[in-house]
Amino acid sequence: HLWCLEDLGAVPRLGVYDGEAAISHRDRGKVVFTEAFLRFRGTLAMGAIVLAPGCPERKGLVERANGYLETSFLSGRDFSSPQDFNAQLGEWLATKANTRLHAGLRCRPSDRIAEDLGAMMALPPVAPDVALHADTRLGRDHWVRVGTNDYSVHPRAIGRRVHIRADANHVVVTWGTEEVARHARVWARHVTVSDEAHDQARRSRTALAAMPYPAGEDDEGGDAEVATRDLADYDRALGLVG
Repeated sequence: HLWCLEDLGAVPRLGVYDGEAAISHRDRGKVVFTEAFLRFRGTLAMGAIVLAPGCPERKGLVERANGYLETSFLSGRDFSSPQDFNAQLGEWLATKANTRLHAGLRCRPSDRIAEDLGAMMALPPVAPDVALHADTRLGRDHWVRVGTNDYSVHPRAIGRRVHIRADANHVVVTWGTEEVARHARVWARHVTVSDEAHDQARRSRTALAAMPYPAGEDDEGGDAEVATRDLADYDRALGLVG
């Protein structure tokens, strides 16, 4: 949604929406906006209307637009990523859909864009934050889950509280001010995304932890007390922490 508005370069004074769980739900017939959408539209200073269920006149506008995209744009196309989808859609809208003579408008949609922009509001100086945020303690397997997908994190953050930020393009994990993971967002389901540097650090950490202590002079009888090594010592030995 934000990408579309930024690409357009303006904000409508009022957004009209079909019923979508990301935007709102109804409680005894009353529209209740989600907290995320309230932050979004509040930053944009934009009003919002959610169409009532079973309203054929209004819902027909939405469904006809979706049907037009499905039959005229999607047919015969392949997409490698959401970014590729948006790039192909943008080109198709600019060169075909918005330049054709529209029967209802009796003009080309591109002829109306300048007039519409003149009636809209300016984008805010600071864009709304539309990313997903979560805090968790990183387990010993050093993975975090976003949606149904697992993303690796550098094992130096094991046992620490980390912050996860996921937007449409990236999943970023930070420990304090330090970035301990950055991955391209995956939109497939049940995918494991790994960084080789994270895997190598975990293998080295495990190998060091498994190494025996060298025998001392007092260990001949087998009764000497053996100290328990803090795993942080291995991290320092590998240069993973200061």
